[in-house]
Amino acid sequence: MDELLTETPKAEPDSASKIIGLTGGIGSGKTTVAHYIENCGFPVYYSDERAKTIVNDNEDLKNKIKELLGPDSYDENGLYNRKFVGERVFTDTDLLHKLNEIIHPAVRLDFENWVSKQTKYLVFKETALLFELKLHLQCYKSLLVTSEDNIRIKRVMDRDGKTYREVETIMSNQMPEKDKIKQADFVIYNNTSLDDLEEQTEKIIFEIE
Repeated sequence: MDELLTETPKAEPDSASKIIGLTGGIGSGKTTVAHYIENCGFPVYYSDERAKTIVNDNEDLKNKIKELLGPDSYDENGLYNRKFVGERVFTDTDLLHKLNEIIHPAVRLDFENWVSKQTKYLVFKETALLFELKLHLQCYKSLLVTSEDNIRIKRVMDRDGKTYREVETIMSNQMPEKDKIKQADFVIYNNTSLDDLEEQTEKIIFEIE
């Protein structure tokens, strides 16, 4: 669900909370930072994980996806067939766009419902494509987690068992880090230790006003 598309960004739902967009490329350590944020007492909405749940739980959404991609988009247990769907949309940008037009509104509504229940003065919206989809324009501030390319590649190879070339290909299809850094309000550089990563995270959180 990392490829959710949107046309014109809309303002986020009315809330006493300030919404901070949290993003980072593959292997950057974005999820680890999200956990540190939660440890500091601030809620995090995991957009990509919620999307994976919503495509299985929302019957109307399931029917629309089946209409678009066929019955094989869900397996014999009624679960979203990520492998089949991925193969269908991988080289068909028009089909991908149509799929995302179905999924994005459901995820957005889920986020609006979630944020309306929050009471902290800061809430974080984790999403892989914050800048690519211009979702940062919907947020009060944006926070990017980044790392040197070789470090990211090694992390993903160790974590997912992918080859160097496979990770390199994934990264080449993402927005360059230098472009993300230019757009981010805050940047965490995850090139050293977890202790340093946690220290940077806590420092930035309490710098946000």
